Amino acid sequence: MQFDVIVVGASFAGASAAMQLARARRKVLMVDAGQPRNRFAAASHGFLGQDGVAPHLIMATAIEQLLAYPGFELVVAHAERAEALADGVSVTLEDGRTLTASRLILATGVRDELPDIPGLQERWGRTAVHCPYCHGFELRDRKLGVIATTPLSAHQGIMLPDWGPTTYFTQGKFEPEEHEIKLMEKRGVRIERTPVVEVLGTAPEIDAVRLADARIVALGALFVGPRVHMSSPLAMQLGCAFEQGPMGPYIQTDAMRQTSVPHVFAAGDAAAAFHNATIAAASGVMAGVSAHRSLVMA
Repeated sequence: MQFDVIVVGASFAGASAAMQLARARRKVLMVDAGQPRNRFAAASHGFLGQDGVAPHLIMATAIEQLLAYPGFELVVAHAERAEALADGVSVTLEDGRTLTASRLILATGVRDELPDIPGLQERWGRTAVHCPYCHGFELRDRKLGVIATTPLSAHQGIMLPDWGPTTYFTQGKFEPEEHEIKLMEKRGVRIERTPVVEVLGTAPEIDAVRLADARIVALGALFVGPRVHMSSPLAMQLGCAFEQGPMGPYIQTDAMRQTSVPHVFAAGDAAAAFHNATIAAASGVMAGVSAHRSLVMA
């Protein structure tokens, strides 16, 4: 069956894109494997009207609403391959089916790579997190730590004291700049240059961290900026251009969410340097509207 648009990814960006197209009375197929990046988080915070609601519940409601539109279809499967065609795109699923559409929206998200520190992974999304605006209020007044992973980690260390007393762990690799050290001193941030080698406590709680010199530092939560990788190979297969962000590569798009490949749009974390649920949803809206506009104007 020929679709107007195939959307790969059913989280905030993909569902927002599909909603615009379904309401425009287009034939839309959403393909999703059911492994969103936010599956480790118990609740979504800072998302207008949905503060404190579990991400999977938000998306279940979104899918229920999308299924009410006659032009919308959902397939739960991995999209294994994508190919650019003269007049559109094709997407091949894990079961071998190949589907075609005039337009493709990649809302495939990213995969987080955490530092190789014992005890960190099992706390990810609960007491080991990446965004103070998403999780800081719930972790307020605890002793907070920043495990540096990029030069931007120093900025996080400067911001965090608004939520709790903060220790910045350079990990021996990410020494703050002189002006950042002055801001940290002003904000009461402690700088620790001996690396964290283990997270202690009964997961998902954190009691402390162990340092490489065997010292124990009491903490209640950790903020970590993960390295990110594409969750899907589709953008690479299509030949989409990429930008290099502070945490990893992301799909290059213009202001209308058009990629470097004709007929292919991208939205959400896979196409952004910085990640937030509201920003992802907004970029999905733009991708959906732009894909529809491109169909009309063709």
